[in-house]
Amino acid sequence: MQDDRIGPPLLGGERETVRAFLDYHRATLAMKCQGLSDEELRQRSMPPSTLTLLGLVRHLAEVERTWFRRVINGEDIPLRWSADGDFQAAYDGSASTRAEAFGAWQEEVEHARRIEQAAESLDVTGYQPRWGEHVSLRLVLLHMIHEYARHNGHADFLREGIDGEVGA
Repeated sequence: MQDDRIGPPLLGGERETVRAFLDYHRATLAMKCQGLSDEELRQRSMPPSTLTLLGLVRHLAEVERTWFRRVINGEDIPLRWSADGDFQAAYDGSASTRAEAFGAWQEEVEHARRIEQAAESLDVTGYQPRWGEHVSLRLVLLHMIHEYARHNGHADFLREGIDGEVGA
């Protein structure tokens, strides 16, 4: 795997550092999927799990969409892969392709970046209806880092199972 990730600044401010850590984790997910065919990206981890790299990409597109567009930006939009709000639907990449999943993910990441950059500060809030609470952009960014870090761990195992590639 070619590693083109840019590490976070060692002496950056809070916002710059948090933004860079999130982008680093986004790049890690993309790197873990590098050079694989659609069929390989749809390869399951181990029974009975149905987890796939393509499913992770689709799931993280939904997560980006929800936290940035729906929660922070207050957009009244449905999930991409479920009209009834079922986040698990995104994990089913069995009929998906790299182009479809990565296209959606990259689109949502770009929306997320624009929303974060336009926000006056990390103290900007949005409403998270599942929690019934207002949350700060700071919490959203940190939650996203957590979400990517956890799923990148899954991606490590998935990639190793596909072609033996390890690292990062």
